[in-house]
Amino acid sequence: MLAALLPILLVVGVWLGGHPEDLPGFVRNAFVVDHQTRVVDEAIDRIASDYYRSIPKSRLTNASIAGVVASLGDRFSHYLTAKEFREFNAPPSFTGIGVAVGPERRGLEIARVFDSSPAARAGLKEGDLIVAVNGRKLAGLSADAAVALIKGLPGTDVELGVEEQGRPHAKHRVTRTVKITRATISEPVVASVTRTVHGVKLGVIALATFSPGAHGEVREAVEHDLHRTGVHGIVLDLRANGGGLVEEAQLVASIFITKGTIVTTRGRTQPSQTLIALGGAISSSIPVVVLVDSNTASSAEIVTAALQDHHRATVVGTHTFGKGVFQEEEQLSNGGALDITVGEYFTPDGRNLGGGGIKQGAGVTPEVSVPHGVDTQHGLDVALNTLAAKVK
Repeated sequence: MLAALLPILLVVGVWLGGHPEDLPGFVRNAFVVDHQTRVVDEAIDRIASDYYRSIPKSRLTNASIAGVVASLGDRFSHYLTAKEFREFNAPPSFTGIGVAVGPERRGLEIARVFDSSPAARAGLKEGDLIVAVNGRKLAGLSADAAVALIKGLPGTDVELGVEEQGRPHAKHRVTRTVKITRATISEPVVASVTRTVHGVKLGVIALATFSPGAHGEVREAVEHDLHRTGVHGIVLDLRANGGGLVEEAQLVASIFITKGTIVTTRGRTQPSQTLIALGGAISSSIPVVVLVDSNTASSAEIVTAALQDHHRATVVGTHTFGKGVFQEEEQLSNGGALDITVGEYFTPDGRNLGGGGIKQGAGVTPEVSVPHGVDTQHGLDVALNTLAAKVK
């Protein structure tokens, strides 16, 4: 009986193998997925075997995964090789040239130059565009990959191709080469100063990133300014703040917002989640201004939009970056990881500030506009004058 069935089963198997669309759904999916995976493996094997130069198979695998992620057309989704993933999660060593940067089509735009840093001594300025590192053009590289080229051991040199502020759209672009010696950079997460404007004492609290514990430093600075220094208002400076942990954004916003929604997150496979103010906010009678620029992004935009939607602060500056999505790291068996967009976030009023991963979104629109490209001090002066006018 079995012998009689074998030829029939063989014919049916061969026919279905060439017509997977006629298989039951659960079988077809397994068959097609397995077949597609085999095709990728087959292509990598043939290139490794037949290409005229020897290419490590691991390099081809990394390139194929990176290509799949790139095909998403999502500027915020990346594949990290095992080496890149280790560096990404390593404790920060704070070595580099001393700048905060934001992505630009042809490279990296300098958003902030740290005081007394190698970059400051080399004459780099906010708004300058880094277009090459050690002779390699940055166009087409992700921001993370471009930054990685600049980083290195303290005491080593790096050569940057730099277009000066105001020249990126000039008819004839002039790029100068700047040689900088890398160093250990000490940049506090929170910096606080006191200013007196029109006889009114005001506090300025600059937050560089939403790293673990950042909210505690912000709260400490706020309470010090209010209770010991005696300021009558707070400028929260989020310029060049590219974001960080959403939980830190919730905690920082809770310092100023008494109750209500801070942000809502939604994803295709992620459950919808609403993060609310956690209590312990300062008095709502204390005026607040949030100072932003085009490099204010992600968690920094969450805080800015929450304070704006709750009418708790006046936003001063330029349109923010416009990132309305969040990513999640998923480690792979080869030691690398996918850092891919898994959801979107929405402000208390239901706004999504991004255009998805494909394009830059509208961001937060300030109530008081500061022209893009003006010097850093001018933006702070506008914020301080705006805040002084709010003090009763």
